[in-house]
Amino acid sequence: MSFLSALPPGWPMIVGGLFLWLLPKRAQAAGALSLAILSTLLFWFTPVLAADETAKTFTMLGADLHPIRVDSLSRPFGLVFHIAAIVSAIYALHVRDTRQHIAGMVYAGAAIGACCAGDLMTLFVFWELTAISSVFLVWASDTPAAYRAGMRYLIIQVGSGVLLLTGAVIQYVETGSLKFELFVSEGQTLFGDSSISPAAWCILLAFAIKCAFPLLHNWLQDSYPKATVTGTVFLSAFTTKLAIYSLARGFAGFDPLITIGCVMTLFPIIFAVIENDLRRVLAYSLNNQLGFMVVGVGIGTELAINGTVAHAFCHIIYKSLLFMSVGAVLFRVGTAKATELGGLHKSMPWTTVFCMIGAGAISGFPLLSGFVSKSMIISAAGEEHMFGVWIVLLIASAGVMEHSGIKIPFFAFFAHDSGKRVKEAPWNMLLAMSIAAFACIALGIAYPLLYRLLPFDVEYHPYTITHVVTQLQLLLFAALAFVALMKSGLYPAEQRAVNLDTDWFYRRLIPKATRGGQVAIELVDQTLRHDFLLTLRSALRMVQRSFNVNGLIGRTWSTSTMAFWAATLLAISLVLYYI
Repeated sequence: MSFLSALPPGWPMIVGGLFLWLLPKRAQAAGALSLAILSTLLFWFTPVLAADETAKTFTMLGADLHPIRVDSLSRPFGLVFHIAAIVSAIYALHVRDTRQHIAGMVYAGAAIGACCAGDLMTLFVFWELTAISSVFLVWASDTPAAYRAGMRYLIIQVGSGVLLLTGAVIQYVETGSLKFELFVSEGQTLFGDSSISPAAWCILLAFAIKCAFPLLHNWLQDSYPKATVTGTVFLSAFTTKLAIYSLARGFAGFDPLITIGCVMTLFPIIFAVIENDLRRVLAYSLNNQLGFMVVGVGIGTELAINGTVAHAFCHIIYKSLLFMSVGAVLFRVGTAKATELGGLHKSMPWTTVFCMIGAGAISGFPLLSGFVSKSMIISAAGEEHMFGVWIVLLIASAGVMEHSGIKIPFFAFFAHDSGKRVKEAPWNMLLAMSIAAFACIALGIAYPLLYRLLPFDVEYHPYTITHVVTQLQLLLFAALAFVALMKSGLYPAEQRAVNLDTDWFYRRLIPKATRGGQVAIELVDQTLRHDFLLTLRSALRMVQRSFNVNGLIGRTWSTSTMAFWAATLLAISLVLYYI
């Protein structure tokens, strides 16, 4: 047992996942589920470091590494990552695709290993492994669009890892340590005399890409909807939440994150409302929820960090539930476009119920998980007298209700009847959704169980009259606004189109600029080739004319001419000899 506990958490899924191809295809899904359960059991019994304990160290190439650090911050993430892996594996039991099972297990195991890494080099290895393994979940859709989105996703994710490695090297050169710890101190900023170090800059950029900060977020909306039905469920759980954990570990209390987080909570609302593809709506919604967590990291108090961890924990479960329910619709109907759905509650009643539970949880309805976690972050902003931040988070909460709490279930299962009558989702999909739905309700009611997992001991009670009344007022106002906009015809009509935001630069501008550059290069190349061939042909014609029987060089010369040239050459030789 001591030998097993000395291995990085998540290793059964990484190592075992690589050998899943040896099993018959019908047994691979069950094998993946078994690996996830085994890894969970091992992780549950892994000792948790106390506040005054340090992780075990070993030296490699002169650097001290801490490959395993399970403490009060990393344990909740490791635990919920395992839960997500089990639920996702159940959801994928019907899949007969070796690539997806291997990629899903390696991806989940790498994310768990990364969140339990105590040094930057170990973090980098698992960081890149999450990128390389997860892209196969996008490519597994086997469409040209998925291939292109996967390539863009891979380039961006690997680029994030390169930045992390660069920061780690600079950090080692400057301090002699690779320990993954807090990189900022109180009062530090992004720019100016008190700016953070170059190493911290690189590492922050790496985290920002994976966390989908504004202007760095498009890979998320681009790739997640292109992944397979089951692949999207895996993707929604690990990458961005690993970045949240990393921010909480390395940049807690860094003030600029508050502003960035506020922007993250607001800007996706507009795009989520006008988006037609419901999986892209959920991807934008994911950005919005990450914004709450980034704000919590930026505030940095014990209550705020607890709120961040709690919200990440709950978010992984209810976001997976929403992606699973929309994925079930896509699996049965063949589309997730709002314009082509509606009326599915008649043929998919259980999926409808589970989706509504997920929608209620993400909106923050009392007695559901989102209420007990999101309110901690909002309360932390209030306790620090950040009135502007508090207002922004309330507005963002109403926006969540608008696009995820109402839009997703309304357009998928109600709205206009599309006339589609399909089978209910397969039993394994329903089982996975029921587990996630049960967790959403259980965490909302038995919230002390969740709070006991959090890093700090803080007295916090979400079910105060003020919190409940304020939240209900907010939700009812959002619902009323939705009804009023729909009745008045002011709600943006769903369009059969792809809405681009800043990804216009690399999906439109850069390809056009590349094609323009390619045309210019081909034009210059053709001109140069043409001129060279003309010159070469002229030279060949001149040589041909000179060396033929009538040419200057090829014809027979007279004796007097030869004597003249012989005398001339002799004279030149004599002059050169005496010089």
